[in-house]
Amino acid sequence: MDNDSDINFNNKKKTFFGQPRGLSTLFFTEMWERFSYYSMHAILLFYLIDNARNGGLGMDTPTATSIVAIYGALIYMSSVIGGFVSDRILGAQRSVFWGGVLIAIGNFLLVLPLKFIGLYTSIIIIVLGTGFLKPNTSDMVGGLYSKTDTRRDAGFNIYYMGINIGALLAPFIVGWIGQSYSYHLGFALSTIGMILGLIQYSLGRKKYLKTDGLKPGDPIKPAEKGKVLRQIVLILFLIIGGLILMAVTNTLNVNNIIFIITILGVLLPIIYFINIFRSPKITAKDRQNVLAYIVIFVASVFFWSIFEQIMTIFPLVAQQMTNLSILGLNIKPSQFTGFNALFVLIYSPFIASIWTKMGDHQPSSTTKFTIGLLSSAFSFLILLVPISLYGIGAKFSAWWLILGIAIVEIGEVLLSPAGLSLTTKLAPKAFTAQMMSIWYLGDAAAQSFNAQLVKMYTVNNAPIYFGVMGLIALGIAFVLFLMHKKIANLIKL
Repeated sequence: MDNDSDINFNNKKKTFFGQPRGLSTLFFTEMWERFSYYSMHAILLFYLIDNARNGGLGMDTPTATSIVAIYGALIYMSSVIGGFVSDRILGAQRSVFWGGVLIAIGNFLLVLPLKFIGLYTSIIIIVLGTGFLKPNTSDMVGGLYSKTDTRRDAGFNIYYMGINIGALLAPFIVGWIGQSYSYHLGFALSTIGMILGLIQYSLGRKKYLKTDGLKPGDPIKPAEKGKVLRQIVLILFLIIGGLILMAVTNTLNVNNIIFIITILGVLLPIIYFINIFRSPKITAKDRQNVLAYIVIFVASVFFWSIFEQIMTIFPLVAQQMTNLSILGLNIKPSQFTGFNALFVLIYSPFIASIWTKMGDHQPSSTTKFTIGLLSSAFSFLILLVPISLYGIGAKFSAWWLILGIAIVEIGEVLLSPAGLSLTTKLAPKAFTAQMMSIWYLGDAAAQSFNAQLVKMYTVNNAPIYFGVMGLIALGIAFVLFLMHKKIANLIKL
């Protein structure tokens, strides 16, 4: 952006916790979108594995867990589409709006008793909608600051609090309603949450966002339209043709589709980085920045692989191995996913305050990532303690599981805002939204890998599962620590 003076002027006039006023619009938009997302995510696994008598679909647990993981991967992979549409067609503001509309429609389909047809159709629509919305709200947050504004990381921390307010409310409210009364009623609340987010965004963007993200940063030129259309048709042809081929060869099933998506989730970020490096639109310095970013990106994949299992493996541990009584209250397994947001809300104001006070003297992004990886390692390793004390398969206190979540959230509040901030800082001008898409592809790659990994988890092999994953994360943290100085030299702007 080249309107830094306008940004500074507006900051003096109106602020949101000392930040640009536009942050409030994006804060509440993302809060309601995350409420919608985590509402569905909290009960989706149990909706899949519960029997028909209780309103579920009766799937086997490994397949259901894999579907939840690959759904999360698709959510983040769709940011590729959202970044392209924003940068080249609609602009960030309109992309966010239409993304919210699609999410609301997708959630509403799950309110209806359509079973598997409703499930798969809903997933496709929600995936597309989230791809339109999520990377572009983050990109607009970055657009509120100049690249030298020391409030940037603190602003992303505040924005991240909005995400986690929605993520906190959803599992505790919708998880309880879904597992106690009706899964479809839970999905209805998810739909309402997204509608509220759309109303708030429509009112706020006219006041506080104005021209930021209103137009595409790299619009398609008339001469390019034919080429782009051919590429879209080719992609659709390959998808439809592939499905028909699988049907003809009797290989069209959920597990094979998940496996193909797993491969795609790993390949997409590689293809993206190659495309950026080959682009004539970036400078030598841009390439240097992207090279440093790749190292950070790879480290984030390992973190997200463990972190995202809060949505898959941890609920299963809660159901299978945990005493669900906390302070005299009986809670549902789906509600454990809310504890991650609770700890983020506890940690975030403290961390944001520290970064604001430290300004230019705060730890480097690499240091934040290293600590994040260490926390992810210990979040899994800590579960070995109750398993060793009480034996494999025995019920242990829910506080052990909550402690594991509390530990990994230390890493999230350090790594995720720093990663978002670093992405907007190092992104080449022609690839601003698409670089944000790449950041989310790290989570997509992690969950694609998880879609195969979570199938290996059982109660009997829990010690090996948690131990091996924890030790791998420790090793990656050590490697990142050794590369600290080299990365810092590359990142210098």
